[in-house]
Amino acid sequence: MQPATATILAAVRAALAEDHAADDVSTRWSVPAALHVEATMIAKQPGRVAGLSVVQSVYGEVDAGVVVRPAVTDGDAVVPGQLLAAISGPARSIITGERVALNFAQRMSGIATSTASFMAAIGGRDVRLLDTRKTAPGLRALDKYAVTCGGGTNHRLDLASMVLLKENHLAAAGGVRSAVQRVRDGMAAEGQQLAIEVEVTTLAEAHDALDCDVEWMLLDNMSTEDMALVVKERDASGSACRLEASGTISLNTVADIAATGVDAVSVGAVTHSAPALDISLLVI
Repeated sequence: MQPATATILAAVRAALAEDHAADDVSTRWSVPAALHVEATMIAKQPGRVAGLSVVQSVYGEVDAGVVVRPAVTDGDAVVPGQLLAAISGPARSIITGERVALNFAQRMSGIATSTASFMAAIGGRDVRLLDTRKTAPGLRALDKYAVTCGGGTNHRLDLASMVLLKENHLAAAGGVRSAVQRVRDGMAAEGQQLAIEVEVTTLAEAHDALDCDVEWMLLDNMSTEDMALVVKERDASGSACRLEASGTISLNTVADIAATGVDAVSVGAVTHSAPALDISLLVI
């Protein structure tokens, strides 16, 4: 789902303020004030597009007189030379907003493209690709939206969305069973009910998590052989616990991991390491 308008505007306004867009001396001193132009935003490499609504918001903040007409829809596959949007309006405003508009579109399209590549590697298996909280500070909602444009699924948005007990939680709480019980006691005391996920790295921890009847189990950096054993034990027990594989998953390994029978794989790289998609914005 696309981020709320207020979320987009907050990110756009912060980016424009950072760029001192209201005081673009290069443009103000070189471009005639009355000049109106047409411009194009074009893909320069194949990929999956995302963030066109954010581009519209950028120009809406710079100058309401700039009109952005998307030629494709977020989530569409694009090829080199394909028109993404046509832009018209005052030349000064189009040029001033160019870098911020491209920064959003290139980053978001890069994330969508990376996600789509992982989805293609997973193939037709009934396995979800999940994102993580490894996002750019202040841009999480946009990064996660871009993941959905590439066919991925959003994991928890923030620390309050669900319970995820990772290795440091388990170490501090005294292990899987103790940590889960403490969480359930805390939820009961505060009148809350949230899904619980437990990160495990060994078969013994996985067995404990199954015994605790948690909703999700995160299999972190396990071998595919051990993952398959956990899947087998889960299925034999009749547990409804869903299994998520994680830990340095790459395009070369994701298919083998998905084939173990897990329900999902989470890949931080789709947001923290996705290369920007090459996009140009040129006055014509």
